[in-house]
Amino acid sequence: MTGRPIRLLIMATVAATAMLMAGCGSGDGRDVTPTTPTRSGEGLGSTVAVDGLSDPLLVAARPGDGALYVVEQGGRIRSFRDGREGEPLLDVGDLTDAGGEQGLLGLAFHPDHEANGLLYVNYTDRGGATNVVEYRAPAGGPAIPESARVVLEVGQPYSNHNGGNLAFGPDGMLYIGLGDGGSGGDPENRAQDLESLLGKMLRIDVDGRDPGREYRIPADNPFVDRPDARPEIWALGLRNPWRYSFDPVGGTLWIGDVGQGDIEEVDRVTPDEGSGANFGWSRFEGSAEYDGSRRLSITPAVAPVAEYRHDVGCSVTGGVVVRSGPASLEGRYLYGDYCSGRVWSLDADDPAPGPEEFTSAAGGPFEQLRSFGVDGEGTVYLVAGGRVLRLTSG
Repeated sequence: MTGRPIRLLIMATVAATAMLMAGCGSGDGRDVTPTTPTRSGEGLGSTVAVDGLSDPLLVAARPGDGALYVVEQGGRIRSFRDGREGEPLLDVGDLTDAGGEQGLLGLAFHPDHEANGLLYVNYTDRGGATNVVEYRAPAGGPAIPESARVVLEVGQPYSNHNGGNLAFGPDGMLYIGLGDGGSGGDPENRAQDLESLLGKMLRIDVDGRDPGREYRIPADNPFVDRPDARPEIWALGLRNPWRYSFDPVGGTLWIGDVGQGDIEEVDRVTPDEGSGANFGWSRFEGSAEYDGSRRLSITPAVAPVAEYRHDVGCSVTGGVVVRSGPASLEGRYLYGDYCSGRVWSLDADDPAPGPEEFTSAAGGPFEQLRSFGVDGEGTVYLVAGGRVLRLTSG
């Protein structure tokens, strides 16, 4: 799921003083702040909200519903209320071959879900292609299998780097993050190819349909007037965006983009900055040049706001901005690493001072850290191993 095959990694020790590497001197202005203060996280902790899960990848809140919904890679979306399991929302296990970086990877509820009952899932089908599918689940009940409508299907040349996340932006559009198609080093340079949907952030309107499409192209998408570009593209130059989210205040988009062999990166763009943005892969990995022979199709490249090398971790897990929740994390963006299980935060409004670590304070490291989530009350969750953990404060 996170850009390399999932594997169990048990941390013996984690050096709290290990440095997040930033400002890697690419010579083109892509430097980022190298500061890594340690956050005390006084009063923080974590408790188990749900246990005994099978490869959980995502936790989500359903509008108008106090239950937690947990996406399992095998195809189930399970519901839990006060720790007790309810009726599953959906099971697409017969439509996907889960394993490695394939399976059921994403879930997003329509902004008007309480009225229309619509939800969207992202899974790789048995042929490996990405499928974004709409379902209807009326009156807070389970999804109706017969209501399935394939909104978008994208072929995948390799089994890895499928992205998989889905998120509705503050503009009501559905954002679909796709990896570069897999293998290593983006061999066909798809992330910079505007005629390919791979390695991109797509933006579509699921409330309408253009001729020949199961969705509408927003008129203000950045490449709608370019005959050499796919009009669905909103941003490009991504390797494998493993979890992205919008700040509920202001709508800034945060992306955890998994690196190749050296650098993991966190990207941040406001709504105005994000339209037509190029995050640089595979000319750049983080702020360092990866392949100088690769031409950027859109310049300049957007610099990451934080990054770290593989002596700290191996696969970034993008997170969420906390706007209500533990006081010590208020107004901060949370993210972590799948392999090391470490977690950090950045000031969501001014990330320049750099990341602060709160791993120990929150009860980590967290084995196989796959996702972060927020419920309707602002409670923050981590998906790690076979559990969903709730962040707490004293």
